[in-house]
Amino acid sequence: MKTSNLSLALAAVLAMACTKSPSSTSPAASTEPAFSYIKEAELREDLFTLSSDDMRGKRAGTVDELRAAAWVAEQARKAGLEPAGEDGTYFQFFPVSRSRVADNSSVFISGKPANLWQNVWVTSPTEARIEAPVVWLNALADTARQNLQGKVVAMTLQPPTRMPAAGMSLWNYRYVATALRQQINALRNQKAAAILLVTDSTAEADFGFIAHVFEEGTYQLEGDANRQSNSAPVMLAHSSLASTLKHPGAKLAASINIDNYTYPSMNVVAKAPGSDPELRKEHVLFSGHHDHDGIGAAVDGDSIYNGADDNASVTVALLAIGRAWAQQPGKRSALFVWHGAEERGLLGSRWYVEHPTVDKESIVAVLNADMIGRNAPDSAALLGSIAPHRNSTALVDMAMQANEQHTKFIIDTSWDEASHPEGWYFRSDHLPYARAGIPAIFFTTLLHPDYHTPRDEAERIDLEKLTKMTRWMYATGWAVSEAPQRLTTDPDAKLER
Repeated sequence: MKTSNLSLALAAVLAMACTKSPSSTSPAASTEPAFSYIKEAELREDLFTLSSDDMRGKRAGTVDELRAAAWVAEQARKAGLEPAGEDGTYFQFFPVSRSRVADNSSVFISGKPANLWQNVWVTSPTEARIEAPVVWLNALADTARQNLQGKVVAMTLQPPTRMPAAGMSLWNYRYVATALRQQINALRNQKAAAILLVTDSTAEADFGFIAHVFEEGTYQLEGDANRQSNSAPVMLAHSSLASTLKHPGAKLAASINIDNYTYPSMNVVAKAPGSDPELRKEHVLFSGHHDHDGIGAAVDGDSIYNGADDNASVTVALLAIGRAWAQQPGKRSALFVWHGAEERGLLGSRWYVEHPTVDKESIVAVLNADMIGRNAPDSAALLGSIAPHRNSTALVDMAMQANEQHTKFIIDTSWDEASHPEGWYFRSDHLPYARAGIPAIFFTTLLHPDYHTPRDEAERIDLEKLTKMTRWMYATGWAVSEAPQRLTTDPDAKLER
């Protein structure tokens, strides 16, 4: 077990965590949201700072994520928000377990070294020692004509029978993942020592991101079921190795070792107390995530995945809403949670739902957002707005009314349909809250071609639209805060998966 040494960074973060927000006297309550406190210039300044190259993409489990979290906490303090994390701080730390193929692993094909992460990729961390002959298959039907037990099965990666929808995000990655899953399922019962699939031209067309995902390994919350595979290892090989693998007498010798790490990640949690003596005990939770993809495969010479839209746009929006709420509080308290490790599988929001820093029953609604600064200036989407994803009609009605009164976006609900190929509803931080039975919605301006690429930079954000989206989210939360009765969930709400 290896544990990353982040003591210096943690010390700096914890020192800041102990600094309280500046004290202020709450002004008189108002029945109208204070839009004047949400300023485009402040959103711009925060956005360009958080998504700058200096932040190095804020990948979960790295010092860069710690640095970004510390910056968010400091801005929350300056905004007048109170710490609402653990031990009187703005932070809630949680352990993230990572498994990856160790650097001392090796792969030889017919006695010649095959370079890991250059022309051979282990698709999932699997410890193995292999010395076995290679059997080349021209088709899956060939498995019926020979005994493959203890041998290395090699063949070309077959296109999936059901291709990813045209225009789908990360299309090549989905193509490879679907093809792998389909082919592995067909080969697993052969009791082979290993499965070696040769990339086709489609897989190789945009392989840098895919290769980086395999090299990074798997992430999970500490205590989750172990995702490290105990089955025969599955590797992808570049098409340049096909002729060697097809040669009679080809052999594979591999020593695959696994490194396991435990990293700290963290949620940043702050609050603005409400103005009503009784209702302030309840919380309207504004949700986003502060991490992104870090340093990865270079695209046009740029290897920093800045994540300006995903999700610095929402991180700075929550800071703006916090400034407004601190200056003019609603009746209920506003709780702000900037989740960590969202990109590694909604880990921060899952952790917070399981270990809330306020009474979970006090959370009356979750207003989550992810990517709110791109695409057509007059369009937006609200997920959790139609069945089977809608779990609170009252909350959806408040959001729609806030838009009609204040921001007047054309609302796209098509991405909320269960049949939509992206499954976008299931890919952001509202999901664990919705599964816990808390009214939840998801604000977004949807995907774009720069999604999860180094091109997602601050210069590409529509700042006027970001400001309007921030105000829509704020106005919705304000309506929830002012409602005489707390919201309820729909009695028949049930997600399809």
